Amino acid sequence: MTEKPFMPKATAVWLVENTKISFKQIAAFCELHELEVKGIADGDVAKGIKAYNPILAGQLTREEIEASSKDVNRPLLLNKKTLEIKSVKKGNKYVPLSKREDRPGGVLWLTKNCPQLSDGQIVKLVGSTKKTVTLIRNKRYWNSSNLSPKDPVISNFCSQADIKAAVEKADRRVVRKQKEIEKQKRKLESENQIKTDEK
Repeated sequence: MTEKPFMPKATAVWLVENTKISFKQIAAFCELHELEVKGIADGDVAKGIKAYNPILAGQLTREEIEASSKDVNRPLLLNKKTLEIKSVKKGNKYVPLSKREDRPGGVLWLTKNCPQLSDGQIVKLVGSTKKTVTLIRNKRYWNSSNLSPKDPVISNFCSQADIKAAVEKADRRVVRKQKEIEKQKRKLESENQIKTDEK
């Protein structure tokens, strides 16, 4: 199984808008159907999805895009170097004052694009507070009307690998919760069945 890029639809939107790569190549890279990519180009699919730059995210290199633009039979290859980086335990790094105001935007971006992430995970990724994350998620932040989503990778708060790892962890948690709910549901059903049989 090939590694697919993070946020494949948003990546496809960016590739359609900014490159001369064929729909077939984009579809193969993003693991989408070719007609879906054509729909993105026509404006029928992925309305409202903000384009996600795979070069800034470290998923593709300019050289890779240029090589695939020249040869329609050449598949785009995911830049795995960034994905294979082991997360190193790091202390709080200094964030310049000019970048600190990007934090709420980074929180908003994560809550919109990765809603499965817990408040705690977003706090770790962006370096914000749990209170701020909760307020932004519930649209009660003091400056909500002026907030615009800003990719935390571009703002240099975390790496693409950090977000990917957090999303995978959140997805596992969601699956675990669903299994527990189903288990409790089955238990209640069997208990009700026993009571009905006793009557």
